[in-house]
Amino acid sequence: MRITQKYLDELTYQIIGAAIEVHKHLGPGLLESAYHKCFLHELFLRGLKYESQRNVVLNYKEITVDTDLRYDVLVEDQIVTELKSTEGIALVHQFITLTYMRFLEKAKGVIINFNVTNIFKEGQKTLVNDLYGKLPRE
Repeated sequence: MRITQKYLDELTYQIIGAAIEVHKHLGPGLLESAYHKCFLHELFLRGLKYESQRNVVLNYKEITVDTDLRYDVLVEDQIVTELKSTEGIALVHQFITLTYMRFLEKAKGVIINFNVTNIFKEGQKTLVNDLYGKLPRE
């Protein structure tokens, strides 16, 4: 499969759709872990491959550092997806997601916050980095 901006955008649409479906059934106010499990099941139902809660390894001055950093979900080995159940998506959540994207060499990330009334309007944030800009559009 050829990775393009269009492919990543369509995949992002599917990820947000899966989150909206989970939110439609559960509503706001639960722990992140409950949303996480249901979100993974929704990805499965939609035929999307994912990895969850894997360590992020970083390289520092010619050594590999095993850290306790864990991303929430990596969808189709392309999009870092961070799940939250907080008052809002804070700047630190964006920095963390961008850092995971950099260490994993991924062009796009999505933050989903389930503790809102409407995920599409206020509960999601999409992030891209320089890798995204280097991809072909289609």
